[in-house]
Amino acid sequence: MASSSSGSPVIRPSPAPSIAASTTSTEASNLAPPTAPTSDQGQDDSSKIKTLLGILRKSMRRATIFIGVTDIASVRFSLPAQLLEPTPNLEYWNYLERPETFISIGDSEDALGRMLAVLRFWFTKDLKYVKGKPVKPYNSTLGEFFRCNWDVEDTELPILGKAQKSAATKSTNKAVRVSYITEQTSHHPPVSAFFVDCPEKGITARGFDQLSAKFTGTSIRVTPGCHNLGIFINLPNRDNEEYQLTHPVAHLTGILRGSLSVTVGDACYVTCPKSRIKVIIHYVEEGWLGKTQNKVVGVIYNYDPEDDNKKRIKDVPERDILARIEGCWYEQLYYTLTGSKDTQLLVDLQPLLPVPKIVPPEKEQLPNESRRFWHNVTQAILNKQFALATKLKQELEERQREKEALRVAHNEQWNPRFFTGAVTPIGRPDLNEEGKLALRGLHAGDYRLVESRVTGA
Repeated sequence: MASSSSGSPVIRPSPAPSIAASTTSTEASNLAPPTAPTSDQGQDDSSKIKTLLGILRKSMRRATIFIGVTDIASVRFSLPAQLLEPTPNLEYWNYLERPETFISIGDSEDALGRMLAVLRFWFTKDLKYVKGKPVKPYNSTLGEFFRCNWDVEDTELPILGKAQKSAATKSTNKAVRVSYITEQTSHHPPVSAFFVDCPEKGITARGFDQLSAKFTGTSIRVTPGCHNLGIFINLPNRDNEEYQLTHPVAHLTGILRGSLSVTVGDACYVTCPKSRIKVIIHYVEEGWLGKTQNKVVGVIYNYDPEDDNKKRIKDVPERDILARIEGCWYEQLYYTLTGSKDTQLLVDLQPLLPVPKIVPPEKEQLPNESRRFWHNVTQAILNKQFALATKLKQELEERQREKEALRVAHNEQWNPRFFTGAVTPIGRPDLNEEGKLALRGLHAGDYRLVESRVTGA
């Protein structure tokens, strides 16, 4: 599922560990913001949902826009702190819940095996939805950034063909490091750019995160924003293969009954023009009795990148199909090769949990680095001082509005610190020289950075 970079009150699933346990080391409007009670009394999940529903409905009426039409991401208002997960959005949202599946994508000598490894990674990236309850992290502010590492063992076996393990892990149990940096590059619309790098295994990933969220009255429909063209994975050691993974439409349901859940009922696609292999994945949302199934079916097939016109599984000629995918994206996923009756396990999600991040110590973070930027708000929420947390949060939001007004008054354009531009029409962000330097330092465990000359909040 696509992730949000800011702005939207879309609730996200919460991982089982807390912000402390899971790591080792804006909203703006010309309208008066709808608010909820900010007493220091805690709320259970049901009352939080009811409060959020009331805010959403009030916002729709105040904006005089009909339900089903409004893009929530464009309706700016401030949520009270007691409705928030004490986690920065840029930290909370990433696609490397299980980095070992990511670093193994290029291991197989077989092109179909590499595509299956991409799918193994794809189905692990949504462990937040599988393992946790929906919550709402902080909205990102312009220029805010987050960086971290993962150190994981290179234990995943290639799915097909002969393995190609790197020299770094061939004869030792040395952990492989994956480094990640993301920055809020735009506020209107809210967009963030990310870059993932694992030099030891010769693999990178990048993309823009942006979503559009529409409140239908009974659910929230979440779609990728116009700048979010998916995740782009590159394998320089495999003749520069590039895989594009697009995001399906998701729905946050159960708002009226106070029991939130995420459902997906859409198609998404994975393409690799170099190997001429494509995947169509269809998420089956509900059965004929209306019960959520969380089923997945799909096909892997040979395609022509110059004539890519197949959008539905039934449109793919049988002669082009290499393998079929089936299973439940909450449990186990399987594949069956063409010509074989044997169904093979692709990935079992049930025993998996998100892998902890390695985050720079807060004293080595910059003022606009996520953990440090939101530190006071986080501490107030953790101490159940919700009135104080809301006040601190609103001060940060007001500071962002003031700086934005100054830029407009002086006709100044915002430029990201680590990326070459706020957005690109091809959906592939590039690191600038400062971004490359920051990523190299992160990978080496050197967190030193010069303080940002200009900040967005």
